[in-house]
Amino acid sequence: MASPPSSLLVAIVACSLLACAVAYIRPPPSRPLYVPHANSIDYLLPEQVHISLVGADRMRIKWTTEDDGPSVVEYGSQYSLKATGSSDDYSYLLFYRSPHIHDVVIGPLSPSTVYDYRLGMNSARNFSFKTPPNSLPFKFAVVGDLGQTVSSGSTLDHLAAADYDVLLLPGDLSYAGVEQPLWDSFGRLVEPLASSRPWMVTQGEYETERIPLIHPKKFVAYNMRWRMPYDADPATSSGSNLFYSFDVAGGAIHVIMLGSYADYDTGSPQQSWLAADLARMEQQRPQWVVAVMHAPWYNTNDAHHLEFEEMRVALEAMLYEARVDVVFSGHVHAYERFERVFNGSSDLCGPVHITIGDGGNVEGLVTDFLLPHPAISLFREASFGHGRFEVANATHALWTWHRNDDDVAVAADQVWITSLASDLNCQRKRFSKLTIFSHKEDLGSIDIVVTCEKEDIFQFGLILLEIVTGKLPGSNTQLDYLRAKVNTGGGPLEEDTVMILCTMAAFEAKA
Repeated sequence: MASPPSSLLVAIVACSLLACAVAYIRPPPSRPLYVPHANSIDYLLPEQVHISLVGADRMRIKWTTEDDGPSVVEYGSQYSLKATGSSDDYSYLLFYRSPHIHDVVIGPLSPSTVYDYRLGMNSARNFSFKTPPNSLPFKFAVVGDLGQTVSSGSTLDHLAAADYDVLLLPGDLSYAGVEQPLWDSFGRLVEPLASSRPWMVTQGEYETERIPLIHPKKFVAYNMRWRMPYDADPATSSGSNLFYSFDVAGGAIHVIMLGSYADYDTGSPQQSWLAADLARMEQQRPQWVVAVMHAPWYNTNDAHHLEFEEMRVALEAMLYEARVDVVFSGHVHAYERFERVFNGSSDLCGPVHITIGDGGNVEGLVTDFLLPHPAISLFREASFGHGRFEVANATHALWTWHRNDDDVAVAADQVWITSLASDLNCQRKRFSKLTIFSHKEDLGSIDIVVTCEKEDIFQFGLILLEIVTGKLPGSNTQLDYLRAKVNTGGGPLEEDTVMILCTMAAFEAKA
């Protein structure tokens, strides 16, 4: 049986966990919202149900029961399909033992399809979820630092009215800390939404839950309750639930979930995994790339200002060179949107950074922003709310921040974002950074430059160059076009032709 909250324990160890001194004063927080255990004599009744993506066509289903029972999911038409998994529990200090936490992966599943499911054997509770589409358009809901307060409840109400395919949560979920029963309350609070759409999360500082000497192991509750698909493919496993990636919309969108509280230094497991993940992504060429982390790299609030500068220095260039479109973070209990930035300055080929740590947390909002207002910060406000990132097609996405204003989801900030994959200038700049082999042919009125990452493609590019310049026979539409340019005195080449050749043989031509 799960233990009740222990306020005495909180008072004893809170300073050890959270650091007593802070550099800013928060406004009064909203009232906590505790969701009690169901009043039922059925100790196998499923609670705290939530789902998450596993690969392209599977879903992980997590739930709890007071007593240990079968980890079975029946799903589909007439519940005709069945999958089994495992269960486990954990203890925290001497005061708490979790309920039994079940973990089952089901599939393969069809896209854009509603599945009914039930948990355990002959459960009295039935659920349903809708799988995401396997193509664009695709809709994300984004909410950070959610917690469980009256403000959190308002945010969840607004999310319930939204149309989205996947929810992204950049850390600080339950704010349980040492008061572990708050994990159970949080699971019940979010169940109506988290059981019907996949929630993809990463950790914040509140998920650490480490107390030196007393409870030295980190992330015990988080890793057991909110297991993400870090090992969905053994060949690409990150080896840690704290950082991972996944694809949606048939591979059109690549999402990178980073761990602000996992080691990120050069040579660390996270940094090495990220390099490998970005290299794989380079081969797949998604149309959109999104990164999610808890602590923001750009922040003009007094709260947590420059707190994670070391992480930015360690990883920012990798995301920049990979042409990440948007970075979502939390941690700062306010909303802020930046223009495209890199290395502290405006850069048209950098990501749009968005802080959305305003889900409802128990600590309240942070209202002290830096003055004068930095130019790279385009919108900032200390209000609770959530965001929606709607990828319309390969080139455009709509970002909207919805403020919780008098219990109405007000659209307070909105902007269309163009994908960097569709920006020829950014792609050419990116390509030049990755060049290993290069050759320039000076034809007087026109220069043709072959630039390639791999030697075999480079050699193919040189063959194409000889065909274009008439040294070898050969013909196709693009080569004839280039040859005509050479023979008629050159002139600027249309960018679409340049990109076709870059895709075909890592080939760049310029006047």
